[in-house]
Amino acid sequence: MTFSELTRERRSVRRFRPDPVPEDLVRKLVEAAAEAPSACNSQPWHFIALTDATLRARVAAACTSALIPINKFVPTAPMLVVQVGTIPNPASMLGGLVKNKRFVSLDNGIAAAHFCLAATELGLGTCILGWFDERKIKKLLQIPATCRVELVHAVGWPVEGIRKARRKPFSQIYSVDRFNQEAAEAPQCETLRGDSE
Repeated sequence: MTFSELTRERRSVRRFRPDPVPEDLVRKLVEAAAEAPSACNSQPWHFIALTDATLRARVAAACTSALIPINKFVPTAPMLVVQVGTIPNPASMLGGLVKNKRFVSLDNGIAAAHFCLAATELGLGTCILGWFDERKIKKLLQIPATCRVELVHAVGWPVEGIRKARRKPFSQIYSVDRFNQEAAEAPQCETLRGDSE
């Protein structure tokens, strides 16, 4: 599969088959994520694969809400991988302070894209989760106070028939030499949402 095919094929999957995801395949996803670029080569990430069903269920519960109908599918994912942002090297940390940017989160976002594209290549589906109770997850997984839970990945074998979400017209996301006013006046992403992103 070419890179262009991978980027078109990849989608957020929220319906999985119950078949387990072998831990050796998860390692391949993390190996791909580890090749991602990062500020000052800081590589501020750590991935935790949840192979224990009880622990996975507890983390899944920390990704859902009794008040808001969000992430209800997470307990059905046969694998969860928690992506932790670790302490960056001094150069990255200083650069982030000077430029008022959180490079750890940016770096982890790039690594997450590598992770998801590698999953697509192997026939796996993923959904990146940003809504969770970080305090609960840190306690469950004994994550140090100096680190942050950046993302949680739901991973599994996708069911058939998941359609890809529509994308904005290219004219709304790209311009040359100056910001395109059409992009500023365009409808927000919510109007384009489908089953997946």
